[in-house]
Amino acid sequence: MSGGDSDAVKPVSCTVKPPVYLQIGDAKPEAAAHSGVCVVDVALPFGKPVNIREITFKNYYTAYVTVRLLRKSPGQEAPARWCTALRDLPLMDNPHTEGGSQDYCSVHRVQMQVEPDHVLSVRLILRQPSSAWLSFSLEDVNVFPHVEPNPEKEVSDWLSDLTLVDQHPDLEGLPDPQTVSSSIQQMWALTEVMQTNQTTASIGRYDVDGCYDINLLSLT
Repeated sequence: MSGGDSDAVKPVSCTVKPPVYLQIGDAKPEAAAHSGVCVVDVALPFGKPVNIREITFKNYYTAYVTVRLLRKSPGQEAPARWCTALRDLPLMDNPHTEGGSQDYCSVHRVQMQVEPDHVLSVRLILRQPSSAWLSFSLEDVNVFPHVEPNPEKEVSDWLSDLTLVDQHPDLEGLPDPQTVSSSIQQMWALTEVMQTNQTTASIGRYDVDGCYDINLLSLT
């Protein structure tokens, strides 16, 4: 539950409203008893639905937290609806002891039962069944947006960007392979022509003063 790498992304500008304690009995606050349930509403920027990556906060003697989201379906005229994304997440080791009572915690999107996307408002329902604590709440509540990573570059794009020298740095400074290949093909073609078109023409270029070196002659 401890916070992760949330500082890499700035939190959404939101308004955390004062906690509202549900009461039992007389309508007058001074005469009523706390029910052990508290509601904290977090208002997100108006008209700008948020895809939530993480909700972080510091606990203050809250035993369990339930996360509810007001979500709007994109591209639809239907009104936004509340849904429960996470129910009764334990924040303390034991409601009657100090363990975990003032820890920094986080709720990541992978923990939620619904995708926390297109969210207009967040409602945190806090429970503290123990009477050992006079009050309980959450402090320093932050909502971090979910940012989609950049799509990986296609392999074909990487290949189109590469040059022969990039692939084989040791070939730098050598003749262009395409030119060499073309020359070899021309040599092969010339060899084929010479083999298929034998001629009896004089090979005068080998004679020296009308004589031939026997080593230069080829008998067939």
